[in-house]
Amino acid sequence: MIDDPLGPLDPNFAAAFERDLSRPPCQLYLISPLDVTGAFPDRLARALDAAPAAAFQFRVKDVDQHSAARLAEPLQRICADREVAFIVNDSVSLAKRLGADGVHLGQEDGDVREARAALGPGVQIGVTCHDSRHLAMEAGEAGADYVAFGSFHPTTTKEVRHHPEPVILSWWSALFELPCVAIGGITPANAAPLVKAGADFVAVSGAVWNGDEVAAMKAFAEVLAHR
Repeated sequence: MIDDPLGPLDPNFAAAFERDLSRPPCQLYLISPLDVTGAFPDRLARALDAAPAAAFQFRVKDVDQHSAARLAEPLQRICADREVAFIVNDSVSLAKRLGADGVHLGQEDGDVREARAALGPGVQIGVTCHDSRHLAMEAGEAGADYVAFGSFHPTTTKEVRHHPEPVILSWWSALFELPCVAIGGITPANAAPLVKAGADFVAVSGAVWNGDEVAAMKAFAEVLAHR
């Protein structure tokens, strides 16, 4: 857990929270597996045709930028054809090279203001804030377009050390208009409490790609339809 200078959240805050129905409904934020080779473009097309997603994050590791761009281009076209925002994980330079719709920055991946200067005003910038309201407020002040909290559940997608309670989503949504993303081990079975707590987006990866992507997307759509 990050030592948040704002101190612990009152757990009663969550009990009193009611989702503001004037905010747009919670949407799906789809994250790629690390391996996007082979038949993955076809899987992505099937997934996005099965149910809505607001965004798709291209997340690959340990490949050079030229190889990453080559892998990204067909996926970017699939997203563009379906009006799904194409977000690049970690790399401002790759996002700029691709003309991506956005970039998602971890705490070690660069400064929001520098990313904005490089990418321009129209590109979405998201920031991982773990379990810290302080980091999220800093990201918002720096000009981020959304903040991400997690991991809310155990996940095999990446190593995690931060496990916030859903109340952080309630607190954020009650005080700020800036959208928040819930991430980490989210499945159709456990997504509803995060939506109720105030998440504007639920970010999912393994729950879709580790099985039948069409069935998983339809299951998430059913959960998100119940406001």
